[in-house]
Amino acid sequence: MTGRVDSRLAELGLVLPTPAASVANYLPYVISGSLVFVSGQLPLVDGKVTVTGRLGADVSLEDGQKAARQCAINLLAQARAAAGGDLDRVIRLVRLGGFVASTPDFTDQPKIVNGASDLMVEVLGDAGRHSRAAVGVASLPLNAAVEIEAVFELA
Repeated sequence: MTGRVDSRLAELGLVLPTPAASVANYLPYVISGSLVFVSGQLPLVDGKVTVTGRLGADVSLEDGQKAARQCAINLLAQARAAAGGDLDRVIRLVRLGGFVASTPDFTDQPKIVNGASDLMVEVLGDAGRHSRAAVGVASLPLNAAVEIEAVFELA
């Protein structure tokens, strides 16, 4: 039987990937009590970064938002793994932390991270509404344009 969240993903035409393994001395997620802290996710598809560069230089607003959306898909894949394969255990998304590689004069980081925020609400409904930070950084791993971390609450 398919769960509510899995049904919603199917309606949206989204397939969650196999969660990426950590590539250094950290864990992809840590569970503490009922909270799941998911390490920063890049806009990876099939192991490759889909959007590279910096906002305000060589990455468009639209491509930045698409990168953030892909980060959110990867966050959901990690959350599903943490929840034992059942995303219906997600009570809510508590917080997103968005990092946007950008030039010093670029100030639309919140618009970029909206790509992830909007997807979370599309998939999780009201449980996807969250607190958030959206900050600009000089660079990110693998020259990714966006990296996003999350905290979920599980039942």
